[in-house]
Amino acid sequence: MPPNILLVRFSAIGDILLLTPLVRALRRRHPEARITVVTRATFAPLLAHNPHLTSLLEWDALTPLADLGSRLKALDFSHRLDLHGSLRSHALRRYVGGKWTTYPKHRVARTVLIHTKRDMYRDRRPVAERYFDAARELEVEPDGGSLEIFLSRAELEGAQAFLTSRGLGSRRQLIAIAPGAAHFTKRWPPHHWIALVRRLVEAGNDVVTLGGPEDLGIAEAVAAAGAEHAASAAGAFDLSGTAALLKRARALVSGDTGVMHLATAVDTPVVALFGPTVEPFGFFPYHAKATVLQRDLGCRPCSSHGGAACPLRHHRCMQDLQPMDVMEALRRLPR
Repeated sequence: MPPNILLVRFSAIGDILLLTPLVRALRRRHPEARITVVTRATFAPLLAHNPHLTSLLEWDALTPLADLGSRLKALDFSHRLDLHGSLRSHALRRYVGGKWTTYPKHRVARTVLIHTKRDMYRDRRPVAERYFDAARELEVEPDGGSLEIFLSRAELEGAQAFLTSRGLGSRRQLIAIAPGAAHFTKRWPPHHWIALVRRLVEAGNDVVTLGGPEDLGIAEAVAAAGAEHAASAAGAFDLSGTAALLKRARALVSGDTGVMHLATAVDTPVVALFGPTVEPFGFFPYHAKATVLQRDLGCRPCSSHGGAACPLRHHRCMQDLQPMDVMEALRRLPR
């Protein structure tokens, strides 16, 4: 009997996209399998058109976990993969019952590295490949491919209409930038973004700034530096629409954010700016045309996800990355 496989990953953008190589490998190894992913409704567009899935179940915080668990328990899965490893996913596992497998999060090594700067990571694999440990009984291996997101014609046409209406990307090369981030310490300073946009426009590029509604202020301020050759799309598109815009761009410049992984998923080259986080955590651009800019500072890493303020109050990990460094990295990106 073909396997009936459940994968649970509630959030966030990057983490969900990083499971797509596993989903692809499962489908290729078990073409007749039922493959179901459970994720938060907010992030469901990332997987909405994925042809490797049999079913995508959306969960929102208004639905009790017990109700979700009862629904999943009735589906009688043969394999249950917890790809989140949170208190919420552990609670869901109790409601669903049965045997579960998970993947290594290396919490101890991460904590030691943050607090002592001693690198105890023996597993250097990116998170996309650590996920495969949860599927060890299903005999799958990474195929060397990148992340995936599948876009509808309407989403691609909507992105193009936005760019056309603002006169972007038709006669000049289009560069996308994502100036926002959930945590302050992951954000490149606004004056650097503004200087970068001016350099990009002077060099003959158009610029589109990306982000969610929470990034509207910084995205519009940065886009204003490019005058008629730049526009903000922050808050105007959902995740799939943002991916469609990225697909039209020559490259993306961003911090360590979900938008970075979106660009990877549509095969758009990336210049990624890393500050408080480091490669052993497993979230560098995965199998991508990418350049990571970072500074070798004794205070890095200072957190696993970024924080509200630099612990040393200088924020050099991001301040020291210069717009000219980004311009040079863009020049060297492969096509």
